[in-house]
Amino acid sequence: MGTMQENDGKRKTFIAIAGNIGVGKTTLTRILMERRQWQGFLEKEVFNPYLADFYGDMKRWAFHSQLFFLKERLKDHLRIQQSAATCVQDRTIYEDAEIFARNLFERDMMEERDYACYTDFYQAIAAALKPPDLIVYLRASIWTLISRIRSRGRDYEQNIDKEYLAQLNIAYDRWAKRMAEEHHVLVIETDEFNVYNDEAWLQGIVDRILTAL
Repeated sequence: MGTMQENDGKRKTFIAIAGNIGVGKTTLTRILMERRQWQGFLEKEVFNPYLADFYGDMKRWAFHSQLFFLKERLKDHLRIQQSAATCVQDRTIYEDAEIFARNLFERDMMEERDYACYTDFYQAIAAALKPPDLIVYLRASIWTLISRIRSRGRDYEQNIDKEYLAQLNIAYDRWAKRMAEEHHVLVIETDEFNVYNDEAWLQGIVDRILTAL
């Protein structure tokens, strides 16, 4: 992957923070924004007008919710490509399509014609995008994810299906391996740490990312 130049002559890079629901992507993204003064692009899930309906009836609202995420992620990705600064993104457009939408289709939660339309749209978009220079993949077990989801207290997430999280974890591991064949992927295990306030560990992750870059 190539890099572009910042205005001060340093390398401009695109760092993507990837991982399952509740793993700590937003927390790490905010830390990198604050400590490195990188331009951040946070996930807009709290603004998704379909999300609460989706968690209540996945099959009815899967296509609508995923299409919303796809168009929002595309807008952010294009802003990143146009930016002169180093950027860090909370979840990528690739995850939306290759993990979440695919998982919903495989679970019979998205109709075949909707998935075909979505996939065709995504592939046309992806072919024109510059991929991240570094993908940071945060991993956690199902029970760790559930604990973190409960602790952040979003009402629409409290009854999230454990099987759904487990299938996403499997899909994420496969996706990360595929991405690592062509791109730079840094895998970080998070089970043993408090992603919100373990200061020493968090600084260690920042250092690992800087080393990887």
